[in-house]
Amino acid sequence: MSAVHDVERPPADIPREFAEVFRPYLDDLADEMIGEIRASVPEYSRPSGAYARIVRRAVEEALAGFVNRVGDRRVSRTRLLEVYRGIGGGEASEGRPLDSLQSALRICARVAWRRLATESERLDLSRQRMCDIGEAILVYLDEIAAAAAEGYAEAQARAAGELELRRRRLLNLLVADPPPDARAVEDLSRSVGWTPPRTLACVALAPRRPGELARPGLPPDVLADLDRSDPCLVVPDPDGPGRQALLRPLLSDWTVAAGPAVRTGEGALSLRLAVRALDLARRGVLASDAVIRVSDHMSAIMIFRDETLIQLMERTRLAPLRGLKPGQRDRLAETLLAWLQSGYNANEAAVRLHIHPQTVRYRLRQAVELFADQLKDPDGRFELEAVLRAWALRAGKRGDRARPLPGRT
Repeated sequence: MSAVHDVERPPADIPREFAEVFRPYLDDLADEMIGEIRASVPEYSRPSGAYARIVRRAVEEALAGFVNRVGDRRVSRTRLLEVYRGIGGGEASEGRPLDSLQSALRICARVAWRRLATESERLDLSRQRMCDIGEAILVYLDEIAAAAAEGYAEAQARAAGELELRRRRLLNLLVADPPPDARAVEDLSRSVGWTPPRTLACVALAPRRPGELARPGLPPDVLADLDRSDPCLVVPDPDGPGRQALLRPLLSDWTVAAGPAVRTGEGALSLRLAVRALDLARRGVLASDAVIRVSDHMSAIMIFRDETLIQLMERTRLAPLRGLKPGQRDRLAETLLAWLQSGYNANEAAVRLHIHPQTVRYRLRQAVELFADQLKDPDGRFELEAVLRAWALRAGKRGDRARPLPGRT
């Protein structure tokens, strides 16, 4: 039950006759209150239309509710509290601050007290009775103000929930495959105040530990859905100023893989590549201590797209190494890959491997002798480098010893 139901009713020693004496003045009193509210609260200063109706309803309900409850102790306050919850909810929906409504209620209390003081002699009210009625007005004001605040908060929560639901729906449209009609994206974007960008990037996320994680603080133009089976973000204009850095704070709780920048209708492609990169990070092929950017790992994603094929290629292309001891096999493979990646430059390969150029040349004489036929053929060189890259990625990103190459006995 709401906390406002626990507020005490007006003190029982206010005479019921007070209600009957004041009832004929309610219309005049309402007009006086409305006049002061319009003069003092800018949000309610409009003389006609919806604003005026809201003000009049709030004032008349407050006056009638107070007088009725004084005149009849059996009158339930439930309806009045529901009315003020509705008024508070309406203020939230209109985007007006709750302070405006609360200011209006305080003005009503002030006007009521002033009228009471003016009429006290004619009504033969003692000082004590005046104090009792004044206290009752303040208690009553707190009660309806609390109901309005509750309705205001509930409406804000509903609006926030609906907005979040629409933002998630928009994210799902942007990563859908095939992409939806452009008009559907435009309409939903407009409803959440999101401006469709020229380019976007999808970001795949995986929690680093089990359990509920804190929601990351992100700019409002970044769409997020962390409750999907594959949690992800949509980042507009990913190459814009400061965009590269906004994902870094997520790294303490999440492994983060950022897909490439694509056109608005290609979100599914960006997300698909980000998910593949994330999978390679889970397996240790790609390092996950920094944001994994797909654009930096295109060759690795391509190589591991079909691992069965890569394994078959390894058996064929790396067959010349089968007769060597494991240590010698790994050294030759590492040197041969560095040489191919360096454009057949032994000195550059030596720099890559942090060894003496003469050591590189010695190993290369062995490697070239073993792979002579493949190195003469462009397709052979391409496939050889691909399988050596796959071996190196599986072996070296965590600083381990290389996984033994195929054919180890």
